[in-house]
Formats: sequence, C-alpha cells, structure tokens
Amino acid sequence: MMQRNGGIVGNSGQPWVLRRVRLTWLSFMLFFILVFFPLIAHYYLTTIDEAGGPDKRIFGPRPGGELCEAKHVQDLCRIRESVSEELLQLEAKRQELNGEIARLNLRIEACKRSIDSAKQDLLQLKNVISQTEHSYKELMAQNQPKLSLPVRLLPDKDDPGYPPPKSAQNCHLHTCFDYARCPLTSGFPVYVYDTGSYPWGEKLDPLVKQAFASSVKSSVYVTDNPNIACLYIVLVGEIQESPSSPPASPLDLEKQLKALPYWRSDGHNHLLVHLLRKSLTQNFLYNVSTGRAAVAQSTFFERQYREGFDMVVSPLVHALSEPNFLEVPPQVPVKRKYLFTFQGEKVESLRSSLLEAPPQSFEEEMEGDPPADYDDRIIGTLKAVQDSHLDQVLVEFTCKNQPKPSLPTEWALCGEREDRLEVLKVSTFALVISPGDGQLVASAGCSMRLFEALEVGAIPVVLGDHSKLPYHHLIRWSEAVIMVPKPRITELHFLLRSISDNDLLAMRRQGRFLWETYFSTSESIFSTILASVRTSIQIPAAPIREEPAQEIPHKAGKLAGTDANMADNGDLDLGPVEVEPPYASPRFLRNFTYTAADVYRTWNRAPGPFHLFPHTPLDPVLPSEAKFLGSGTGFRPIGGGSGGSGKEFQAALGGNVPREQFTVVMLTYEREEVLMNSLERLNGLPYLNKVVVVWNSPKPPSDDLLWPDIGLPIVVVHTEKNSLNNRFLPWDAVETEAILSIDDDAHLRHDEIMFGFRVWREARDRIVGFPGRFHAWDVNHQSWLYNSNYSCELSMVLTGAAFFHKYYAYLYSYVMPQAIRDMVDEYINCEDIAMNFLVSHITRKPPIKVTSRWTFRCPGCPQALSHDDSHFHERHKCINFFVKVYGYMPLLYTQFRVDSVLFKTRLPHDKTKCFKFI
Repeated sequence: MMQRNGGIVGNSGQPWVLRRVRLTWLSFMLFFILVFFPLIAHYYLTTIDEAGGPDKRIFGPRPGGELCEAKHVQDLCRIRESVSEELLQLEAKRQELNGEIARLNLRIEACKRSIDSAKQDLLQLKNVISQTEHSYKELMAQNQPKLSLPVRLLPDKDDPGYPPPKSAQNCHLHTCFDYARCPLTSGFPVYVYDTGSYPWGEKLDPLVKQAFASSVKSSVYVTDNPNIACLYIVLVGEIQESPSSPPASPLDLEKQLKALPYWRSDGHNHLLVHLLRKSLTQNFLYNVSTGRAAVAQSTFFERQYREGFDMVVSPLVHALSEPNFLEVPPQVPVKRKYLFTFQGEKVESLRSSLLEAPPQSFEEEMEGDPPADYDDRIIGTLKAVQDSHLDQVLVEFTCKNQPKPSLPTEWALCGEREDRLEVLKVSTFALVISPGDGQLVASAGCSMRLFEALEVGAIPVVLGDHSKLPYHHLIRWSEAVIMVPKPRITELHFLLRSISDNDLLAMRRQGRFLWETYFSTSESIFSTILASVRTSIQIPAAPIREEPAQEIPHKAGKLAGTDANMADNGDLDLGPVEVEPPYASPRFLRNFTYTAADVYRTWNRAPGPFHLFPHTPLDPVLPSEAKFLGSGTGFRPIGGGSGGSGKEFQAALGGNVPREQFTVVMLTYEREEVLMNSLERLNGLPYLNKVVVVWNSPKPPSDDLLWPDIGLPIVVVHTEKNSLNNRFLPWDAVETEAILSIDDDAHLRHDEIMFGFRVWREARDRIVGFPGRFHAWDVNHQSWLYNSNYSCELSMVLTGAAFFHKYYAYLYSYVMPQAIRDMVDEYINCEDIAMNFLVSHITRKPPIKVTSRWTFRCPGCPQALSHDDSHFHERHKCINFFVKVYGYMPLLYTQFRVDSVLFKTRLPHDKTKCFKFI
C-alpha cells in the first residue's frame, strides 16, 4: 500500500510543481496591481495637472471658491451656507436665553423673599383679626344680657284663679287673660273641648259640629294636651230647637260652664264660640256670667259686648260644602242692573212709612225729642227714590212669603237664599239696615246680609254707624263697605251716584278678597277666630307650611367647566362667588320683633284696596312670617354704604341688605343631557345658594348619570306625580326668599341673571324675569287671548326664566283656588300664566321685564311642550277660565322694561360720580 502511494506521488510530481508556480505568479500580479498601479496613476494624474497649469487642474486640490463653481456641487454649497447661518443664529439665541435665565433666577429669589415677607404679614394680620374677634365677643358679652327662654307656666287644675271682675264691661285682655300661659315661644297651642264632654253638646246642630270638627283637625295650632294649652275653645252653638227639650236657663248654663274640667273657677283663657247657620240665632249667653271667658258670636247687645275682648264673628253658611267660584258672578261690568236693592220686613216699622202723605223732614223731627227709630224715615226716602225713576232700584219692605224669624227691631230676610242671591247678582249696592234698637250692636240678620252681598260682589251699604261688623277691630271695612249713619238717608242716593267706577271696582275686589279669606269656608272662619286671638296677645303665626323634599340620591362627576358664552362678562365684576357654605336668607333668621311691625305694615302701608300682601296679623291662611317688606326693599340712599360708583357699583349687590342669595328651581322631565348642560352653565354664578331640580318623571335618573360638580349643593327632588304645579311647591330645601325659576333648556348669561336678581331685590313683591307676554281682548269672539308677539306692552313674565318670592309658591300651592291647579294638570300647561294671575291679583302691579330678549330656548334641544300646535289654544282657554275663577282680569299692562345700561357702561374715572345722580 505504501509503495503504491509513493509511486503515485513520484509519477505525478511535475504537475504539482506547475500548479504551485502558477499560484505564485498570480499572487505577484495581484500585489502589483493593487500597490503599484494606484501609485503610478496618481503620479500620472499629478503630472497632467502640473503640465496644464493651475487654471486647468482637474483632480488636484483647488481653492474653496473654485470647488463651488462646479455645477454638481452648487446645491450642496447653498445648504452648507444656510446651515452655517442657522448655527450662528442658534448660538445667539442660546446666549440670549442664558442671560434671561440668569435674570429670572434673580427674580425668583426676589419673589421668594417677597413671599416670605407676605407670609409674615399674613400671620400678623390673622393674629390681629383673631384678637379683634375675641375683643368683639367680649364687648358683646358685656353689653348684651344673656337671655333664655321664659319658664313655661303650665295650667294647674287646682288654680284658684283671680277674683272675678266687678262687671262684664270691665273685662279686658290685661285684666281677664293670663299671658303667662301663652309664652312667645309656645307656638299658641289651642285645646278644643269635645262636644260630647258637656251636657248641651248633644243639642248642637250636627252640620255645625261636623264642620267645626273638620276645621279643628286641619288647624296647626290645635293640641290634644290640655296641660300645655294657651287657649281653650268651647263650641256652645248653634243649638237645635226642640220642643221636647227647652233651652237651659242662664243659671243652669252657668253651672255647666263652671263644670268644665279646665274652667278653673273663672274661665280665663277660654273662648266660647257660637256659630250660626240661620238668620236668627239664640243669644242664650245673654245674662249668663261667663267670668273671664271671651265670647265669639254674631249677636251682641251693648251691655253684653266687651270691646277688645269679645269677638263678632261671621255666619257659617257653607258648613260642609266649598263655595263654587265658577258660580260667582264676574266683577265686571262695574255697574249692574240695579243701583241698590233691599228686601226685608219689620212689622214694627210700617206705621207711617206706607202713608201716602210725605213724611216729615229730619229737621222737623229733630225739633222735638230725638227719634228712637229712623226706620220709618228710611222707608219713605227709599220709596221716593224708587218712584222717581232716576235710577233703577229695587226696595221691598214686605216679604212675598213668610219672612225669616228675626230679633225685635231687626229687619227679617225675605225668601230663600238662592232667590236673594239672584237679586244681589244684579245689584251694584246692597243695603244692610241696622236694627232699630241701638242696644243691639250686632245681629245675625245683618251678618247674613253682609255675607251674601260680599259673596256675589254687591257692595254692602250699612245704614247705622252703631253696628259692629265681624272682626271690626282688625279688618278695615271702609275699603269694602260703605257705612252711612241713618240720619244721612236723604243723602244716600247722591252719595252712591258720586262714587267712580274705579272706586266701585276696588271696593268690590276687596270685598271678594275678604269673603274668600275670612268667611267663605268653615276652615277660614275657625282660622280667623284663632288668628284674631293670637294677634291680640302678640304671638307670632306658625311658620308657613313647606313641602318636604324627598331627595333622589345622585353622584357628582367631574368638576364643571364654565361656558365662555354664558359666563364671559368682559371686565364686569358680577359679584363674589360665595366661598363660604350657603346661608339662609334673613326670612329664616328673624326673631319675635316682627310681630309689632306686621300691625304697622298692615294698617299704614297698604296701598289701594288691597292689603299690600295678604299676610296680615288677622290672616288665618296667609301667616305673617313670610315677609316681602322685611328686607331689601326701597333704594339705597346716595352716599355711604357698600354701593357707590365705578367698580363698587358693579361689585355691590344692591338693595338695603348687604348679603343675600337666591335658589335656582329647575323643572325637568326625561332630558338628562339637556339638564346636565344647564346645570354646568350655573358653575361660578355669584350669590347662588343651591339648585333644586324637580324631577317630574316617574322614572328615576340613570344609574350611570354623572352630575356636574358646580361647587354648590344640587338637590334632586322626587315628585309624587308628573305635574307642572310641582314647579311652585314651597320645598323646604329652598332656604332663600328669592327663587329663580328656570326651564332646563333656557339659556341665560351670568350677567343677565345677576342683573335680574338686582332688579328683584328692589321689587320683591313682583315677578322679575326675561320672557315677556301679554293678553288681549278678542272683540269678535268676546274672549281673552294669549299673545307672544313682540309688543310695546306686556302683562306677563313667564316663569321659565324669572325671579319671584318663595311666599308666592305657598300662595300658589295652598291658597290659590284648587280649580286653577286642576286645569294646569288637565292641560299640562298654563302654570306660568296662573302664577302671573296670582301675583297681579295680590299686588295689583304688573311684572317687571329685564333685558330685551324674548326667547331663551337652547338651539338643538329636544322638542318642548310649547312647540305643539295646541299649546296656544290651551293657553287661550286657560286665561278665560282663570278670569272666571277670579271674577275679573287681574293682569295689568305695562310699558316699563329694565335694561342694564349703567351696569354695562364704561365711564372714565373722573366721571364715576354720575352714578349718584342718574
């Protein structure tokens, strides 16, 4: 094997040598090409450039400018120059910024030193403020006595009482009423005896007992605990007449009164109430010693009546039925068919009146002894007026049927009640002739005539100045009744003819108000009796009834932003956004000092035929706690105060109260996105207390709905049913006097809202808002129309964007006739018109429109109820229906509009004093 291999190698040795020589030669050639060829080429090219001269060099190095002259590198040269220039600029900026940084560092150090100094000053100011507050508290503690509630004196069953007064005429509040049992803080608790607890209770008229019991249940003052009672009420009449059970003798009745469990020997703080349903009532308390107990009835003799202590009350006509306001005749036209009417009969007075010979004059009669009874002369004079045919009058002195029973010398009623009302409906005046016996100071027949005249709008004319009308010590009857002494009977016709139409309408309207408020129902009569006693002993009325707000839980989302279109007010300072928690308005902070102020305001500040507001001390259903005049009325006097000129004028709230807030009440129904947008627009609104959202939908809000956080409480109120009347419920969540009622799709800027709030503070009894409307008379159809066109006049401001007092929410919900609220629910419309009717009816003033805008609906919002074609037809019907309920058109036209001219006018600093004189 080795030999074979060695032979092979030896035989082939020559080819292997050849291959090795070839590889060596190839390697040498490659080395030469790679090393020497570039050197030779370089030398050759250099030699060419040198032979051609410096101007004809092709590959050799050239000056900088010559290289750029080459066409293929010109663009690159321009880029190089641009970059170089930018580098130079950047370097300059860098140096400038370094200098700015150095300067800012110096300022930062200065600011730090200033902040440290300001912190020291602030700490010193806080110490000074703290010391001042401490000193103020010490000063107040030294100068103000520490007051505590009076000790409550409870009735003692074994109280021996005081000695009885020497005579019935000597009984007055300061001598016969125990004030110790009625502290100011007691709330005026009233205990009413059960009619079954005393002997004559079974003889009472069942209708009177039932109506009285119903009124007692609805009163907020009645208590079941006699040990804390301030007043004790006993129903003593009306007693049914029964031949089998004759009335008790005065002595027996006196014994029965003394047997009452809380009579305490003299009956102090007791009130004996005698209600009547007939023209003749039994005066069975006559000659009965009632001790220190007061008496409230319709019939009084002069020797029986104790002025300032006893009470003349109205008859109980509508015992168990509510009066139908739609059956009451309208108050217009002012003049009716008959100038005056009288129907009655008194047999004792027909001696000389029916004789054909003319009666003697008053002068001839007065030459002798003064006549004891002028009724004969009255009959003759009235018959002469009727026979003269100067005016159409109706006087009847003989009843066609059997006259109603009456007291001696009293004019008996003729016919049935329905027949008498039909005559009074066509009478401008209704004569009420006082009893001929001057000792009879109040009679049931006169009270019944007065009640019926007021009910149908006939102006009562009372002949006889000695008569006592119901609640005469508190009601100004001169605003609704004409009282003429009997000796002026010959001048009566001239007097009635001289009264102007405006005065007639004012008296008729005031009479309707008195009838509705004090006489129309059993509840109003009972409340009036309690209010009369409560006012006499100067105990404040109970707070107005508020609707408890059942809140719907909800969660707030992100912090709400501010819509530039809504809140951009330029450089105007609308007022501070309250950083402290919302505070209650002055209405909820008053003490007991306003009791006397009510009396002054009621008697001295009531313009026109109406009390300024129906919250008089006597008012049984309109308590005196809600005030309009208590704060913020009138205009701030020039000079001093927080108002003034320039920026102070813009920043000041205005009015006479330096601090006050308002509440936004917003009604919504299944428009969550629109609602959220409206709530977010309220962010940053000055003087806003809270937002009350009336959730009118039966479906609760979505669980994932995020409510905006506007920095103030948002109270979502659940309602029992879907009703537009819920907008005006007096929710207890509203703690301010001012309410801004606004629709969920209304757009108002912050400056507009603030201007409206400022205007409202100067006219707290009015509706102050933005969308104006008016009513018009349709001559062709003889009816009223609702109009929303642009006009120079307006009579309504819609509550979709308006300020009003919370007290009007109470009146709307609990005092306004229920028929109006029922129609609002039926049409799901007209609640804003109803509120305008109510306020104009109470104040006899038109609303106030601010700014020139007439529409506030947001663009793109879901369709509202007002877009329906039937919307305006329903509003036409509402206006005519409301006129029937009120009996007249209460809306008043105005061409007055308040625009924010000075509020937005820029004035030079040297001209700012002009604000004081404009």
